[in-house]
Amino acid sequence: QFTEEKFGQAEKTELDAHFENLLARADSTKNWTEKILRQTEVLLQPNPSARVEEFLYEKLDRKVPSRVTNGELLAQYMAEAASELGPTTPYGKTLIKVAEAEKRLGAAEREFIHTASVNFLTPLRNFLEGDWKTISKERRLLQNRRLDLDACKARLKKAKAAEAKATTVPDFQETRPRNYILSASASALWNDEVDKAEQELRVAQTEFDRQAEVTRLLLEGISSTHVNHLRCLHEFVESQTTYYAQCYRHMLDLQKQLGRFPGTFVGTTEPASPPLSSTSPTTAAATMPVGPSVAGLAPPGEAALRLEEVSPPASGTRKARVLYDYEAADSSELALLADELITVYSLPGMDPDWLIGERGNKK
Repeated sequence: QFTEEKFGQAEKTELDAHFENLLARADSTKNWTEKILRQTEVLLQPNPSARVEEFLYEKLDRKVPSRVTNGELLAQYMAEAASELGPTTPYGKTLIKVAEAEKRLGAAEREFIHTASVNFLTPLRNFLEGDWKTISKERRLLQNRRLDLDACKARLKKAKAAEAKATTVPDFQETRPRNYILSASASALWNDEVDKAEQELRVAQTEFDRQAEVTRLLLEGISSTHVNHLRCLHEFVESQTTYYAQCYRHMLDLQKQLGRFPGTFVGTTEPASPPLSSTSPTTAAATMPVGPSVAGLAPPGEAALRLEEVSPPASGTRKARVLYDYEAADSSELALLADELITVYSLPGMDPDWLIGERGNKK
């Protein structure tokens, strides 16, 4: 029956439009779930070799060994470099500070991977390996029931055609009584064949209807799957938000720690910009020059970089750290953020308490 359908030589029982829509939605759900699952795995573990290794461990029902994250590995290298290059030097101290921050970032990444795997990847994988396999099995069974039904329809159609031919077109000579007997026997035989085909058709139709109902109920359950995946997606977003918030907090703490080293070289010193005709005194009030005078703010026992070890700034310019946030009142002022470093310079003949601030091309 399947072969004849492929060659267009047999009729096929078509499913109703609602059933076809359910099948199409189920297929789309399965395909996109696979793509989302694979790409999320790539996001959590970019290394393809590591993903293959984890896959093999899962197939063998063995626990996946703990793996060092890239941040933790970088922290280890930085700590070892600081130990060898001198932990009491400014560079060594900075390496230690950054290593501690990278270690915290690695721990946050590990927690994020674990949470995302449990709350997001596992439900998607359970759907593909559980519910979808059940749906696929019932769909194959429905396909077999349909083929049996169509084969029974074809058999009944052929039996009725043969019975009609045996009744209306006898294959004997009227002058030969023996052929009358043969014709009657053939007609009775085909009549029995029709009865048998009708009985098989009724059984096949019943089994097909029952299997179609079972498959339809499973396909309608895809709506519940969408609701479950929606909840898992919200949990994934929450875990991702928590992870990036932790990263931001760790890096902000690191930035503040590095800013407490009073001679730390930050960026390249920009040359003095052409003087402006006017500036806002509020900009100057919101900044604090960073120079030798703040050397006493360094934590006890921490040596700062000496000024001669750093390239001197351009004539008339200094670096200043912003003390608090300031929102610019108009285009002539500079909006500032707390702990931000900007370049400041004074104009010839200007009151020394007035400074011009510069960030990139914005003054």
